[in-house]
Amino acid sequence: MNAIVPSEEVAARVVELRRAIHRHPELGLEEFETQALIERELDALGIEHRRIAGTGVTGAIRGAKPGRVVGLRADMDALPIGERSGELFASEVAGKMHACGHDAHTAMLLGAARVLQRMRADLAGTVVLLFQPAEEGPGGAERMIAEGALDEPPVAAVAMLHVDPRLPTGSIGITPGPVNASADEFAVEIEGRGGHGAYPHTAADAIPAAAAAILALQNIAARETDPLASVVVTVGTIAGGYRNNVIADRVKMTGTFRAHDPEIRAALEPRARRILDGVAAAYGVRASLDVTYGYPPVVNDVTLAESFARYMKARGTLHVERPAPTMGAEDFAYFAQRVPGLHVRLGIRSEKVGSVHSGHSPLFRVDEEALPAGVETLVAFAVGVGSGQVELVARPSP
Repeated sequence: MNAIVPSEEVAARVVELRRAIHRHPELGLEEFETQALIERELDALGIEHRRIAGTGVTGAIRGAKPGRVVGLRADMDALPIGERSGELFASEVAGKMHACGHDAHTAMLLGAARVLQRMRADLAGTVVLLFQPAEEGPGGAERMIAEGALDEPPVAAVAMLHVDPRLPTGSIGITPGPVNASADEFAVEIEGRGGHGAYPHTAADAIPAAAAAILALQNIAARETDPLASVVVTVGTIAGGYRNNVIADRVKMTGTFRAHDPEIRAALEPRARRILDGVAAAYGVRASLDVTYGYPPVVNDVTLAESFARYMKARGTLHVERPAPTMGAEDFAYFAQRVPGLHVRLGIRSEKVGSVHSGHSPLFRVDEEALPAGVETLVAFAVGVGSGQVELVARPSP
């Protein structure tokens, strides 16, 4: 079991790779330099690999002993954010930054690949490496699946890590059931009748109707959903009007619906339509709603999560926590819909190095002391699931 813990040499290489990726952030489906770095590293390790989903990479490490096929996934893309972290290896690309830890995710999977490749003689099963582009958008998981990422060879279970500043360095978080929310976009247009600001009785003002609609939509969360359930209705943008003395004839708004429960998610659009229709009737305007459905909730396989948590606790090298779900979204959800999936949180919180900011912040930092724990967790998942020490409940074929 000691072979699962990365050596100082492996840990140093992970840091080196993470910093190289961090300096050159690339947005979704533009990860050409990152793809090339991954390919060079896998070539040097003698690991077979192929390109997938445009800028993604998948590889395979085939153990000498019979066992299950295990998938390990890392996302690759950055965000359109200007970095203000103060790191010495900060982004060298203006307006782009690894503000969510995907650079660390990719580097840790490469570190795990190094460890697993060296232990092939004792490794049970096959490990499929899934380097996925475009998690932040437009989404790369579905494309990888469509191109056979889980089928060649057929993956029995898949895991991912995500850095989490809620948890201290040296800990991991494993939570059965829902762990991330769905993320759906909506657009509302309120259409009234414009006029002179001095004569409001001759017009149908779209602005107060929009204000009423925003407040009324909050009743979905406040009064129409079980308080113990999770739901978010956020209006993020609003635009309308021409000048101070003109009554607006049109207001446009955009926002997001989020939920952990698929039934609650499915009810959000009809509830919003009912509310908007009521507001429109009360204010003498017309209201339209358009919903674009995005990532579904990430639901950790309960048997897999509980079994792997026991497995990691028995090892005793890392503190295992059970953090609360978040309302953030992740397209790992599509992998977890196809095969038993596990989203593991990696603690990175450290006041000492300033690793305290949430993802998507220009101040975001990763405590690099946490990276060996991430490598250990990925290797342990591959070894434990591949050898059958971590329990799985077979699913019917999709």
